[in-house]
Amino acid sequence: MASTPLLHAILHRMAQHPDAPALLFRQEQTSYGALHRLASAAADQLRAFGLPDRRPVGIVARKTPQAVALILGCLMVRQSFVLPSVELGETALRTLFNRADCARVLAPDTSVAGRVPGLETTVVWDGAPPPLSPTQPGTGLDGGLPEGPPPDECGFMLTTSGSTGLPKVVPLPASAVDAFTDWGCAQFGIEPGRTVLNYAPLNFDLCLLDIWATLKGGGCVALVEEDQATNPVHLLTLLESTPIHMIQAVPMLYRLLLDATRLDGRAFEAVRHVVFTGDSMPPSSLAALPRLFPKARFSNIYGCTETNDSFLHEVDLANGPPLGPLPIGAPLPGVRALIVGEDGAVIERAGVGELLVSTPFQTASYLDPAANEGKFSRRRCDGVEITYFHSGDLVRRHDDGSITLQGRKDFHVKVRGVRVNMQEVERVLQEHGGVQEAAVIAVPDDMAGHRLHAIVRRRPQAGVDSLELRRHCAGCLPRTAIPSGIEFVETVLPKTSTGKVDRRQLLQCHLKGDHDGVPRFY
Repeated sequence: MASTPLLHAILHRMAQHPDAPALLFRQEQTSYGALHRLASAAADQLRAFGLPDRRPVGIVARKTPQAVALILGCLMVRQSFVLPSVELGETALRTLFNRADCARVLAPDTSVAGRVPGLETTVVWDGAPPPLSPTQPGTGLDGGLPEGPPPDECGFMLTTSGSTGLPKVVPLPASAVDAFTDWGCAQFGIEPGRTVLNYAPLNFDLCLLDIWATLKGGGCVALVEEDQATNPVHLLTLLESTPIHMIQAVPMLYRLLLDATRLDGRAFEAVRHVVFTGDSMPPSSLAALPRLFPKARFSNIYGCTETNDSFLHEVDLANGPPLGPLPIGAPLPGVRALIVGEDGAVIERAGVGELLVSTPFQTASYLDPAANEGKFSRRRCDGVEITYFHSGDLVRRHDDGSITLQGRKDFHVKVRGVRVNMQEVERVLQEHGGVQEAAVIAVPDDMAGHRLHAIVRRRPQAGVDSLELRRHCAGCLPRTAIPSGIEFVETVLPKTSTGKVDRRQLLQCHLKGDHDGVPRFY
């Protein structure tokens, strides 16, 4: 069955129900009609730029109705766009856009452009866009609805977290976005009259469900302001003032809500679907979720930016949280998965290996084909050549057939749902002229999943402090990769028998508070 084109569905909703709420932001509603006027103004601006064919634009944007409209405007004129995190440093953003051959870098308004003052951007709206009537040329509603881009044409170009250096650009064909948003609407009952909470930043792949599937289904998206994402008062006010149908978020959000309501016992009975993803959910949080959302169904979702959501496990919390790690669940419709050992052979029964995934929602390749090595491979399955993505996640298939995550093949950990490569953080630290050697350890944290802690030995007479090192990291790394703690030691870091830094000893000493194991001062 063919998927419904995303843009066609949204424009149809705009035409048929212009007064229906599309977005909720800062306690103000944006109707589908108002969103259409904003998107049409953006589309007209893009046409006026005279951009060259087949070259993307870069977008620097935080979540606002204007940012959502800018993306819709790009889709309306079939303009592909690269959407990275605004938390990347200026140098990293410039390099990323240059490598993607972006014809122009756009910002929805001056406030966003001002966050990266050294990056040359074109502001789409410097003030309120002019109102447009539905019959004005270029709105996309006169003369019928546009068909949307061909299935193999890319609009969304998401980016990876940048945990291994510069983020990779992940082009998503229109067919992948259409198929995924269709699945999301059907799976979670997203339809007119229902509101979905969007917690993730605009560049996260989670927004394909939170924002784009919701708009496709005719629902309303409640946008959590990014600067307020860790403010429990703001989050509770939003949940209490709006009947939320579905929440998808990393475990940190649920921990914030649980802690803020522990004493007064507040509950949100309107919520019907609670989805956690991006990291493992602590058992203490799992146990308390039914108190917070007494009428909700709970789902654990596994996926990667390259493949989008791949597995779903519905969690039964009626009798408390399950023992042990949560299974990643069953493959979504059309998803194929293999577990392969170190020798590359497929593990058919119980065992541990790397998870390879192929989905109807995935990219065919990174924008830079050189980055594909070791990440994509073709295997014959049932007489058909299938492209699989190598997730880098080690999983265990148990005797009962369930699959659980075991960890990463490399030095990746997840911080607030974002993959971070600890070796890359170490490399950046060691590039500072005042650093002799550095090691980064991942400290378990119930809220963030992990927090990064750096142990640094300074060069003789170097006066570098933790603030200077954080500023140095901020220019090269996403925010989640900046160590939350930096401590300085006077002696050589402990080494293994092979001469490598003994991170296990460092972590054990840190967790025990052993000042003898690793001499230090603050």
